Amino acid sequence: MRLQDVKCFLLDMDGTFYLGNNIIPGSLEFIQRVRETGRDFLFLTNNSSHNAPFYVQRLARMGLEVDRSKILTSGEATCLKLKQLYPGKRAFVLGNSFLLEEFAEAGIAVDMENPEIVVVGYDTTLDYRKMTDVCDFVRAGLPYIATHPDFNCPTETGFAPDIGAIMAFIEASTGRRPELIVGKPNAGIVEAAQMRTGRTNGEMAMVGDRLYTDIETGLRSGMLSILVMSGETTEEMLAASKTVPDLKYGRLAEMIPEL
Repeated sequence: MRLQDVKCFLLDMDGTFYLGNNIIPGSLEFIQRVRETGRDFLFLTNNSSHNAPFYVQRLARMGLEVDRSKILTSGEATCLKLKQLYPGKRAFVLGNSFLLEEFAEAGIAVDMENPEIVVVGYDTTLDYRKMTDVCDFVRAGLPYIATHPDFNCPTETGFAPDIGAIMAFIEASTGRRPELIVGKPNAGIVEAAQMRTGRTNGEMAMVGDRLYTDIETGLRSGMLSILVMSGETTEEMLAASKTVPDLKYGRLAEMIPEL
């Protein structure tokens, strides 16, 4: 598959379209070119500590007006998967208010006292009570699902511990890993993207700055995988990695002449 054949670009956000609160130069022009050529795009983020309306507002501040349908979070994808696998089940949700809003919109009952399943997200309001409760329910053997696998979340000052670190303390206490992780590079979020866009994997490309999530998503699902060097991955990391993208660019804008 060639870049010219892509009908829909699945775009990572932080490190790909923007860095922190600053848009990466040329990102708006890339979206403009995608639209001009009749192609589609969908922002695909693993961060389950924010929801689509939050990202709509963030992008608007950077000069891009999009409908919330153009943003798919791992939280939304997890809700879709739960309704498929555990219809009507009550969930203990380790997450902040944004993730809880996504569950409410999806019509999934949240029960922090007597749940039937456990869902772990990137919880920026985590405290010791929550840590204890989630371990109790996981230890009791309830189905255990995680929104995504990232160990760290990039910040303007470095990194903050992400859900991967949360899953590590749960495993240390309970001996269990999640039965299902939905976000990149796993199939759950790709299935949700297919439903959202109406496109097949062969018509889509995954574009991002992380080898182990973004590029692995493309490689595992048969999509064109496109690495941009505007975020996490360095040339040294790429040279040492067994994960090799189909295409590599410095940033999104470098693709414009080829569209």
